[in-house]
Amino acid sequence: MRTIRSFVILIALFGAFTAHAQTPAPVTILISIDGFRPDYLDRGITPRLAGLRETGVFASMRPSFPTKTFPNHYTIVTGLRPDHHGITGNSMIDPARPGQMFSLGNSSQSLDPFWWDQAEPIWMTAENAGIRTGTMFWPGSEVAIRGVRPQDWQRFDQNISNVQRVNAVLDWQRRPDDIRPRFVTLYFDTVDMAGHIHGIEAPETDAAITEVDTRIGELVDGLAAMGRGANIVIISDHGMATIDATRVVQLDELIDPSFYTLVESGPYAAIEPAAGTDDHVFETFLQPHENMSCSRREELPAHLEFGANPRVTAIICRADAGWVIISGEPRYPIAGATHGWDNFAPDMRATFLANGPAFTSARAPDVIDNVDVYPLLARLIGITPLPHDGDPLIADALLVD
Repeated sequence: MRTIRSFVILIALFGAFTAHAQTPAPVTILISIDGFRPDYLDRGITPRLAGLRETGVFASMRPSFPTKTFPNHYTIVTGLRPDHHGITGNSMIDPARPGQMFSLGNSSQSLDPFWWDQAEPIWMTAENAGIRTGTMFWPGSEVAIRGVRPQDWQRFDQNISNVQRVNAVLDWQRRPDDIRPRFVTLYFDTVDMAGHIHGIEAPETDAAITEVDTRIGELVDGLAAMGRGANIVIISDHGMATIDATRVVQLDELIDPSFYTLVESGPYAAIEPAAGTDDHVFETFLQPHENMSCSRREELPAHLEFGANPRVTAIICRADAGWVIISGEPRYPIAGATHGWDNFAPDMRATFLANGPAFTSARAPDVIDNVDVYPLLARLIGITPLPHDGDPLIADALLVD
């Protein structure tokens, strides 16, 4: 009788071990809500995000300079400052490509691997390690960087609704284990768009915030319905601040625009002198100006950690808080809100929120840096991170041992 009882116990233990061994590891899902200020969570209109915050970890997050979309999204997936990963702006030039400019609206340049291969994004490291990845939009994910893309990826299209984006991620997770992505990105741009057009306090912005909150709730519910464990990391790339047409620095009042190339404008201006005009351009911009401070790229304040990459223009001008720098007629009405100021400015703070079995319920640091997200993601995915600018101790503080 004792022998039979022992045998039954062994069978039960083996069954429990086998069931545990067959349970898939949690998927890691990195979600970006573009332009989502941390205080948007305090408006009482995000019940699903509030629930994730209550049972997970939350912190205000400092972006990198410049506080623009492409540089910060690439920082998050490489752990490198823009100076080190090479995406130094939403628009940029490179001495190796004279006469050409990278910009969001120029797909012949923005989809060229040349601009992206100064760094290796985390999906590339994962794929090289044999871990399948999928990107439902992320800057750089459409590009064959050093010949590698995520195995599942989508060409960015604003006409693909947030519902469709979430459903695509859920469909990937319904697949058999051998073709199911273990690391996924998901990108929402509607909160940023509403903030730019209507401003941070507008009802249209609140509506966009509420809609994204609903979509994230649907993602969480869909994963739970299929029994799929997930570690979800929700970030934003930058904050937002109000602008208006009364706070404008007009460069055409200082110098003939034919003397330089204006690569970026707005809260900061990236200025490259034309050939043969260098001294005049430098003399004009480097003197004191009201509501604007200009520096040679090698003399920018140290806390920006910006200016060493050859893609940074010779002169960087930074507008005072709430002010913007333009040349000629603005391309868009100067109203609503925007981003691009000093990354230490409170209004430029981004959001970090994480929830899942890997995270403790302990209080996160009040502020983390966005370069710290990369080593955290590497730990979650189970890969060795490449050299980066982040602090791995942040991951130690956030994760269950």
